[in-house]
Amino acid sequence: CLTPILSKMESKDSNGNCLVDGDTVILIKDLKVKGTSVTIKRGTSIKNIRLTNNATEIDCKYKKVKGLVLKTEFVKKK
Repeated sequence: CLTPILSKMESKDSNGNCLVDGDTVILIKDLKVKGTSVTIKRGTSIKNIRLTNNATEIDCKYKKVKGLVLKTEFVKKK
């Protein structure tokens, strides 16, 4: 991964591909969202992700859940 100096840490998906802000990812596992009754199904496409200060987490929006944070181990880059 090429990351500019003073940028966020390298975030990688489950296959080892580098993730950057604005990428689209696909879930590789059904995930239950804590605090809700929503389950996001495997194969769901999540657009326009944002990286966080934690290299193992990404911030994203999903139609039923606001402020969703996903672990990078459960996504793959599209």
